[in-house]
Amino acid sequence: MNLVLIATFSLGAIGAISAVILYFVAQKFKVYEDPRNGQVEEVLPGANCGGCGYPGCKGFADACVKAESLDELLCPVGGTPVMAKVAAILGKEVIESTPKVAVIRCNGTCNNRVKTNIYDGAKSCAIEAALYGGDTGCSFGCLGNGDCVKACAFGAIHMNPETGLPEIDDEKCTGCGACVKACPKMIIELRKKGPKSRRIFVSCMNKDKGGIARKACTAACIGCGKCAKECPFDAITVENNLAYIDDNKCRLCRKCEAVCPTGAIHTINFPLRKPAETTVTAET
Repeated sequence: MNLVLIATFSLGAIGAISAVILYFVAQKFKVYEDPRNGQVEEVLPGANCGGCGYPGCKGFADACVKAESLDELLCPVGGTPVMAKVAAILGKEVIESTPKVAVIRCNGTCNNRVKTNIYDGAKSCAIEAALYGGDTGCSFGCLGNGDCVKACAFGAIHMNPETGLPEIDDEKCTGCGACVKACPKMIIELRKKGPKSRRIFVSCMNKDKGGIARKACTAACIGCGKCAKECPFDAITVENNLAYIDDNKCRLCRKCEAVCPTGAIHTINFPLRKPAETTVTAET
């Protein structure tokens, strides 16, 4: 009987001492979480798209609370309205952000870019890109397997069966950048949405010399430089046989579009040109 009591008291004492030790260890190593983290997370859209550069909305909320300034932080889905709420919670200022939307920088439709072989592997752009240059003469263009469609959490991208290229729904696109990361050919770019949702960009990523690029795709940029010479705002540069339009400098005058010999420059949401029209007034 005495042995039973001794064992009982011993186990009780060990349990009590262990509980005290665990309590002090937990207090010493506990992680303090700022209550504002939860408040910020509540006003975020909850898309967990990763477009902000952090692992989900919780990670972004933590970054906002810890940051001295919100200047370099942006929730692309919520935009300025959501960031204004975050700033109010944290007592910080927020700079108004320019809305962005994804654009497809490939003009290689089924008609413009003839297939030279047949890809018979897994329907994944990432896998196909890892195996070879693609099933056409252009190794820079869209592979057409829809990795970007799968990556979009907002249903803003779909594959056009007639052109074989992805298309962006401006109304649904949040500019999160998930499609940009998913594309192994890097043909998707986030650009300023622009006044009246109007945009101008070079819809090509082919860096081959003009003759080679044109042979692979009839609508490829050939790096001729006519657009750069025509632009009155120095918004266009030509590097590695490829033209690029800087949307920070572009004033949407469309002069570059008129002189492009291959139709590689695309304009979105502009009114149709009149037959004799050569220029339009620049957007302000």
